[in-house]
Amino acid sequence: MKVATWNVNSLNARWVRVEEWLTSNDVDVVLIQETKQNDTKFPFEQLAQLGYESAHLGQGQWNGVAILSKVGLSDVERGLGDDVEARFIGATCGALRVYSCYVPNGRSLDNDHYQYKLKWLADLAHHLGARALDQRVVVGGDFNVAPSDLDCYDPSVFVGATHVSEPERAAINNLIETGLVDIVRQQHPDEPCYTWWDYRNGSFRRAWGLRIDLLLLDAVTAAAARSSYVDREARKGEKPSDHAPVVVDIDTDQFSAA
Repeated sequence: MKVATWNVNSLNARWVRVEEWLTSNDVDVVLIQETKQNDTKFPFEQLAQLGYESAHLGQGQWNGVAILSKVGLSDVERGLGDDVEARFIGATCGALRVYSCYVPNGRSLDNDHYQYKLKWLADLAHHLGARALDQRVVVGGDFNVAPSDLDCYDPSVFVGATHVSEPERAAINNLIETGLVDIVRQQHPDEPCYTWWDYRNGSFRRAWGLRIDLLLLDAVTAAAARSSYVDREARKGEKPSDHAPVVVDIDTDQFSAA
């Protein structure tokens, strides 16, 4: 089973690119962030024509998360705790419980949004920490945190800024300590594997990127992961998202032997 996470930065603006990617890539489950539309505009029918069931939590022109699945979709869970923004959706897709997360940006270290971000991550860790230990899980999304300096093209540029602060990185570690594995970093320990590049200043061409889109797997699922990668090709061409999809290929047949 292939599972991907992708911040599409507006399904309205990016639908042609998303449709093209879904058609040309054999991915079973896709975790989407920043749909930037409400349920009435979400392309349920078009996705069904591509073979995907879908669930969506929208918020008009802001935020928005979705799950697309070719392997079944049930027990949909929308929203994280008392958060009123459209940043979290979960569902059971085949052998996996999956979650699509759009973590708050934080804006700046002295902004209230930064405290909101830290609370949101703490609430997510609490939620994941309460799960059944025998549950196979994939937690994906735009976490708006570069977990280490390797995940940032130039750490000196971000001194005193969000995305690299110690409290944010500690919050990501707290998620991992619930029994999860950062699969791309495990499989590519020495590669930057950037997933986001600013539209400005030729950042993609200059490799000025951040790795802020993550796929976190429970240990059994991580052991069954055959490969993982960032699809940089999706960041090229006309009107791309500023994020690239991150994909993991899981041999779910191994679950029966676990």
